[in-house]
Amino acid sequence: MSERAQMTKAAGVVGGATAISRVLGYVRDAVMAYFFGTSVALDAFLVAFRIPNLLRRLFAEGSLTIAFVPVFSEYLEKKGHEEAMRMAGAAFRLLALILAGLTVLGVIFAPQVVMVLAPGFAKNPDQFALTVLLTRITFPYIFFIGLVALCMGILNSLRHFAAPALAPVFLNVAMIACVYLFFSTFEPPVISLALGVIIGGALQLALQFPFMHKKGFRGWIKGPLNHPGIKRVAVLMGPAVLGAGVYQVYIIVGTILASMLPEGSVSYLYYADRLTQLPLGIFGISLATAALPSFSRQAANKDMEGLKDSFGYAIRIIMFVNLPATVGLIVLAQPIVGLLFERGAFGAEATIHTAHALIYFVLGLCAISGARIVVSMLYALQDTVTPVRVAILSLVAYLAFSMALMKPLLHGGLALAATLSSALSLALLTYHLRRKIGPLGGRKILKSVMGSLVASLGMGAAVYVFAHFAGILAPGQVGSAQLTLWTMLCIGAGIVVYIGLASVFCKKEFQAMWRLVGKRVKRRG
Repeated sequence: MSERAQMTKAAGVVGGATAISRVLGYVRDAVMAYFFGTSVALDAFLVAFRIPNLLRRLFAEGSLTIAFVPVFSEYLEKKGHEEAMRMAGAAFRLLALILAGLTVLGVIFAPQVVMVLAPGFAKNPDQFALTVLLTRITFPYIFFIGLVALCMGILNSLRHFAAPALAPVFLNVAMIACVYLFFSTFEPPVISLALGVIIGGALQLALQFPFMHKKGFRGWIKGPLNHPGIKRVAVLMGPAVLGAGVYQVYIIVGTILASMLPEGSVSYLYYADRLTQLPLGIFGISLATAALPSFSRQAANKDMEGLKDSFGYAIRIIMFVNLPATVGLIVLAQPIVGLLFERGAFGAEATIHTAHALIYFVLGLCAISGARIVVSMLYALQDTVTPVRVAILSLVAYLAFSMALMKPLLHGGLALAATLSSALSLALLTYHLRRKIGPLGGRKILKSVMGSLVASLGMGAAVYVFAHFAGILAPGQVGSAQLTLWTMLCIGAGIVVYIGLASVFCKKEFQAMWRLVGKRVKRRG
């Protein structure tokens, strides 16, 4: 199977699993809202869970995987499976020791950690004590998810994507189940939610072990820790952690700026971002995750022409999928927001403002997805410094755009600032990648993107006409049952129209996706 086919197949697996996880995440949020509302107890849990989550984002899932995969892939290609597994085993044992120590420190110093991250809770001794308790319960999650991240890098490099991609599903299921099963068992009941985090983390790690064993991994067997490959991973991780830190600053800055705007601005941006993350996770991040091992293998073999070909294919596919998603979300912004959120205290005005932010956010969907592919290329070439430099410049640009746009466009200005800084990031990353490896096949990519854009605009026009006659383009015009029916019909019609237009205007990308779907359907049949 060619690298293109493997990449597309892997992206389909990761994207499908991500879709399931995002849907269950929405169910989890709904369960939390039903049982805990906006209570002090839920605030305590959210702060407590934010601490191991922050460590996960900084050190585990992102930076560890992107630093480990290129080095591990190089060992696979140049030194063989056995030596690569020795390196992986040493990394697993060393990481387990580090994470165990970090967990112990987190449990011991939980009061100090909570004081730093939520100093306002000190005014309410009961809330502070509850947050400390929940922090101690949830902190071991970093142990499990850190090892899951390493397993993900190993399995993805060995062309297995299903188990790592399905791991978040187990966290959501565990949290939902624990609330329903143990809500009345614990006092306070929110402990059931924290228990779900730990059980979910353990299940995520346990899911990886059978597949790791099948691939020949025996890292849990005692052995030396001083493998030379680990030093290279550590060197690459430094800039990657810094890059992840810049992203966290992005979030904090956005929240601070939104808090200066009229009441509700933070919430509008939060809900709009949640909707944007759905196609981004299913299509953008999934393809970037699937592409990294392929890029890393080709880079390790010094196959620059093959690497460029895989890159061009990845960019064309990402635009083929994300352009119609962008146009569709812009046209159906208000119906989709209303369908998902407009109930109770979330009224028609909130729908309008959230849809406003959503439109500006999704304008950057292609730029964010494209940047993820370029970053994967740079990581495959073991360049983790360039993405950090570009991330810092993009953060400065985001601040400048935000200050210029937040006054005339309010919260929409902050969303548009994020889109513009993402576009700048893609341009800078592409420029540096081109300087590093030469021409990237820009004409071929541009031709494909223009074909996808024409098909997407045609689909958008058809959906707009359909939605206009259905009367769902403004909140409050139809009942909830009609809104659900017509929105689903509009989405279905849009998919059908885009397939028809794509088969004419972007044949190669359409045929590649069609062959993949056809093979999977045939295999299941």
